[in-house]
Amino acid sequence: MAKSKVTRPAAATSASNVLNNASTGAKSKSAAASALSQAKAPNKTTSPAVAKKASSVMRDGRTSAESKSAAASALAQTASKKKGR
Repeated sequence: MAKSKVTRPAAATSASNVLNNASTGAKSKSAAASALSQAKAPNKTTSPAVAKKASSVMRDGRTSAESKSAAASALAQTASKKKGR
């Protein structure tokens, strides 16, 4: 069964703006690229390495709202770690 989450248009716009901003940090750009790549791809998930970077972006008080929006979208699309019981 494929996952049903994709990046919404508002988050995709934020991700695009983050990628086009020269002063944005590498972690923010990595999370934004992941979110943008999943805009119309319900079968893609965020890798653990990018999820760690997105988590760091979310916790950093210096990041912009657009960076956090893109990071949140990337985090929402991580693969589930739940195991069957």
